[in-house]
Parts: sequence; structure tokens; C-alpha cells
Amino acid sequence: MDPQSLQAILGQAQAFFASKGLRFTKQREALVTLIFRNDDHFRPEDLLPKIGKGHAVSRATIYRTISLLVESGMLREISLGGGERLYDPNFLRSPHHNHLICVDCRKIVEFEDPNIDIMQNCITRRLGFSPTQKAIRIEGSCDMLRLLGTCKNFKGGKGSKGSKGAKGSSKKPTLGRAGRSR
Repeated sequence: MDPQSLQAILGQAQAFFASKGLRFTKQREALVTLIFRNDDHFRPEDLLPKIGKGHAVSRATIYRTISLLVESGMLREISLGGGERLYDPNFLRSPHHNHLICVDCRKIVEFEDPNIDIMQNCITRRLGFSPTQKAIRIEGSCDMLRLLGTCKNFKGGKGSKGSKGAKGSSKKPTLGRAGRSR
């Protein structure tokens, strides 16, 4: 992420924290910077080892900051089922993206397609709804494991050991003429 965009995000977070009567501490600033400087989906426990030795950040600060960022709309929670959750920092830059989630290796692929937006708008209007939030989550099996018998993200079975599981994410693939890639 470019420095100007990151500064805008930090300003937005600082304003939200102030509106809640909370201080935007150096620890929170370091966390927001870490979360939004790249597009990776993450678990809260992934942040602790990445935060750096210069910032004494507790586990409670991480969870509370994430909760506040979700409340602010800056961060989105993605439920993978079974109580497993990831957080997605990409909705600020790409608010209409959706997710494909592999049920075998837990890989997440983000995608956008203007046809889906049109379909969602038609359905909600036809059924008398004004959407406040829209998201599509498609679960399936990625072709990598099926075709090759192995997948770098797969844990156990035929896949390779030491995978990074659901932490890894792919960027938006090309969807042909109707979609757009990032």
C-alpha cells in the first residue's frame, strides 16, 4: 500500500477511536499499519509475531483493536465455519469483492464481477430489500489438489506438509471480459 493511502487509513482509524472516546496509542497505530499495509487475510494470532519488538502489544490489545476496526467498517470478518475466522483488510480498497474458499486447503481467492453486482441489486429490489451489506462466499474444492494430487495449502492427506493454510490468499484472478482482476 502506498504511504498516502496508509496515512488516510490511519487518520480514519484515529477518528473512529476518538469518536469512541479511546486513545489511538502507538501500539494501535502499529497494529493498524501492520493490518492494512498488505492485502493478506489474517487471524489475530498471526499478528503477534509480526508486530515487531519495538511495540509491546498484548494479545488483548490485538483482539480489541480488531474488534473496533470491524465495528468501524474498516475491516471485515470472514467466517470459515467451525469457529474459524479470518479478517479481510481489502474492503476499503475493493468494497464489492467476494470470496471463493477451498474446503480442502482453505485457500481464499477474491473476485469481483459486475454481473454479480447487477444480479444482487435486481434480487434485493425485487424482494423489497435495501441492502446494507452484500457478500458472496462460495465454498468448493480448488482444482490444484484434484488435478495434481497435491496443493501447497493443503494440510494432511495428499497435500504437502508445513502449509500456511488459510493465511495464504490469492489476488483476484482474471474472470474474462465480465470480470476484472487486481
